[in-house]
Amino acid sequence: MPPIVIAHRGASGYLPEHTLAAYERAIEQGADFIEPDLVSTKDGVLIVRHELNITETTNVSDHSEFAARRTTKVIDGTSVEGWFADDFTLAEIKTLRARQRLPFRPQQFNDLFEIPTFEEVISLAKRESERRGRVIGIYPETKHPSYHRSVGLPLEEKLVETLKRHGWADRTAPVVIQSFETANLRALRKMTGVRLVQLIDGVGLGADGSPLPGRPYDFEAGGDSRTYADLLTEDGLAEIRTYADGIGPWKRYLVGAIARAGADESEAKLLAPSSVIRDAHKAGLFVHAWTFRNDPQYLATDYGGDPLEEYRQFYRLGVDGVFSDFPDTAIAARAAERNQ
Repeated sequence: MPPIVIAHRGASGYLPEHTLAAYERAIEQGADFIEPDLVSTKDGVLIVRHELNITETTNVSDHSEFAARRTTKVIDGTSVEGWFADDFTLAEIKTLRARQRLPFRPQQFNDLFEIPTFEEVISLAKRESERRGRVIGIYPETKHPSYHRSVGLPLEEKLVETLKRHGWADRTAPVVIQSFETANLRALRKMTGVRLVQLIDGVGLGADGSPLPGRPYDFEAGGDSRTYADLLTEDGLAEIRTYADGIGPWKRYLVGAIARAGADESEAKLLAPSSVIRDAHKAGLFVHAWTFRNDPQYLATDYGGDPLEEYRQFYRLGVDGVFSDFPDTAIAARAAERNQ
């Protein structure tokens, strides 16, 4: 089976992330799944934003009526300043418009699109699936689940309830739920039969080119000293298999890279591939790697500025799927590989 293409926050290389327009563009480009990151409003509605902090991805700073809501919160152990989704009702969120947060990407679409609800994203996927005669899946991520639960706005129950309402309750559903934490995935395993993915994060590259792993926040909060790297050992993968169906690793766990401190990936030199894909498959887990981008600063020197070469490498290594900001490029590379 060819690797799937997951539109990372929609076709976010072209349009402001997590907007219906970005998801529509991704679907037009042929994405197999669209990825909505889920946070909660003050009144308990699941909306689609990459972070609870909506300062960079909306025009909230232009709304004088919300000026007093700028605040500082501790989320996953880190103090963050800005405006936060859980301080706004859905009606208030709907007065805001999305913005492109990366300055090197197109800015002309800023302030044109609403912030969608999870329900609206599902409706889009279902409508386009019927119209196009192919199944378009959704790949929701629960963002900061420990924080949400601590403030009385748990994500998991509402997520599962919404999926059930749409007839999606088992592994045959076109749904994959992902999380960087582990405890909420264990809880979700008891609540739903849809496929689950343990995300594997990193906080940078070490001097030897391997990822600096960091820890799941629930490990940190619970005093568990293990890191994401520990979850990729034989024992760690076996443990993941007890509650999840796949892993979503940062691609540098699969192919490391050496770069000088502070340099972007365009100066990085790739290392030999690791055994993570093989080890995960042996444990019965699929592997969906992230994140693939066309922007030159994200491409290691080995690719010669050609994003197709990066996809080809990872497809040949055996990944089961890729998260891409540019789904059309991911699909073009997949088609080229199949025609070899």
